[in-house]
Amino acid sequence: MSTIENDKIIDESTCTETEPKEEKNDTEEEEDLSKLLLPDVQNLPLIPPSAVETNFITYFALDFTKPAHDQYIYRHANGLCVIGLAASHIAFKDEGGITAIDYNVGKSDRSGVKVTGKRKKNAQQFEANTALCKVSTKKDSYIVRYMLCCTSI
Repeated sequence: MSTIENDKIIDESTCTETEPKEEKNDTEEEEDLSKLLLPDVQNLPLIPPSAVETNFITYFALDFTKPAHDQYIYRHANGLCVIGLAASHIAFKDEGGITAIDYNVGKSDRSGVKVTGKRKKNAQQFEANTALCKVSTKKDSYIVRYMLCCTSI
């Protein structure tokens, strides 16, 4: 018997039927599942990734207007940001290191903010260039400013 498909004539008389696949026995299926579910110990990393590496995306905000005032930003999938000073920040290079951090900048004291719950109620919404805190060293003090647009604590 022949059929017409896409303007081609196909002779089905020479086609053979495929044989049904042999079913795997239970032990082979269990071995396949265990290979998928249990990783090979030799392929695991020596040091597991930290919670920050697993749950956050890391950004570095380089400040071109004020050299060496760099920050890092850890952003979670839910929009929460954790902001800190990068290792290249000038406050770490001053003699004696950081001596004090003052969260009372501008009109509000940021140290009194308490964030709770799954949706991070009471989290502050910041605009670009908002002062977060003042970092003091023995010689100088530096105002740390917000550089992104997301929810932060």
